[in-house]
Amino acid sequence: MVIGFFMILVDTTIVSVANPAIKAALDPDTNNFDNVVWVTSAYLLAYAVPLLITGRLGDRFGPKNIYLIGLAVFTLASLWCGLSTTLEGLIVARAAQGLGAACMTPQTMAVITRTFPPDRRGAAMGLWGGTSGVAMLVGPLAGGLLVDAFGWEAIFFVNLPIGILGFVLALLLVPKLETHPHRFDIPGVFLSAAALFLIVFGLQEGEAHDWGMIWGPISVWGLIAAGVVVLALFLWYQARTKTEPLVPMALFRDRNFSWSNVAIATVGFTVTSMSLPLMFFLQLARGLTPTEAALLMIPMAVAAGVLSPFAGKVLDRIDPRIMLVPGLLLVSASLFLFAFLMNTEVDTAWLLVPSAILGVGNAGMWGPLATTATRNLPRFQAGAGAGIYNTTRTVGSVLGSAAIAAFMQSRIEANLPGAGDAPGGMGGGSLPPAVAAPFADAMAQTMLMPAVLILVGVIAVLFLRGKPSSAVDLR
Repeated sequence: MVIGFFMILVDTTIVSVANPAIKAALDPDTNNFDNVVWVTSAYLLAYAVPLLITGRLGDRFGPKNIYLIGLAVFTLASLWCGLSTTLEGLIVARAAQGLGAACMTPQTMAVITRTFPPDRRGAAMGLWGGTSGVAMLVGPLAGGLLVDAFGWEAIFFVNLPIGILGFVLALLLVPKLETHPHRFDIPGVFLSAAALFLIVFGLQEGEAHDWGMIWGPISVWGLIAAGVVVLALFLWYQARTKTEPLVPMALFRDRNFSWSNVAIATVGFTVTSMSLPLMFFLQLARGLTPTEAALLMIPMAVAAGVLSPFAGKVLDRIDPRIMLVPGLLLVSASLFLFAFLMNTEVDTAWLLVPSAILGVGNAGMWGPLATTATRNLPRFQAGAGAGIYNTTRTVGSVLGSAAIAAFMQSRIEANLPGAGDAPGGMGGGSLPPAVAAPFADAMAQTMLMPAVLILVGVIAVLFLRGKPSSAVDLR
């Protein structure tokens, strides 16, 4: 199961490294970065919307079956991505990848929750969280090597053998677990999908349309406001649904589940948004190749990969806040340090320091948050709980992707006035020194957004309960 989760995470980090190459190949003639960001946003949006129902599908038809379907879709969509010849075609293929990932992710957490008792779940979730650290190492390194050697298409083709291997192993080794009958809240699916699309599309396209009109009388702020209204309607509908709501509100009676969801939303926002300005800074302002840029992330990946399993084992015996508060604070501190060092004068070797700090912080947040969120959930609600948790994380990622694109574009305009209308583009190669310095300043200023936002997660984890308790029946 972890192989599929690993592939999803690797695919995300590979794409972040390859974004400059994708822009150079498929969108070279503009200085607008919103277009290429849709390669990530389309994936995350298609990933986020179905997560609530795919978690329930796992409960109803078995997590193994839904996982295998998702893995097949993801693998075939990877082939589609690699064969795309236009940016629009790649964006559509990435959306298909997101649908496959949405089927897979809740099943990985649900199987852990249903297989391991609460007092041993921390170690299992530590391995689940440690997978993210290994993916952070493999993704950027593999992405850099593949892009440099074979072009951006190779980052998607590499999923084919991994997907086939993961499918065979899951088919043979993952046990079939008991299923539970569920009705599916179709109106809830449509309401949540509409709300997310309106909000994310509005944020994504805001800067490109000067936060004014998009189509005739429809404005950017109108779209965002409509999304907020639909989201409120969705929550009201969920609270009043007595049969099988898409989001069982009873799960939020568990304080740890509620506050862990708040925290994971900030984590998703931060992790997704920080990589975009960093990779553009390294490759365009400092002239590094994708491989060289990825090598700077090795301390982060090694620290997260090595420390995460140990953090999971310790978490079974301690107050989760002892690990989560320092972990999230270290992530914030590393991003502030990145922002301070992101200029054309500092030796790039200094960036290894915040990279290492970021890795230690990651070890203290991924596994511990997942363990704390699911520790008290009853097994028959494992799929629903995992679906909600991963939806919250992915919604945070979607909003991070959209918000960072808008903020990055505004910082570029502020530091390089008229850049959006200048002839040519910033899609390929390093920038000339006169442009590189203000561009680096823009990327450093952009990095402050995720650095501040993750502090909201610190506040959220302070409200967690200190002592682990046994699972309760929330029916």
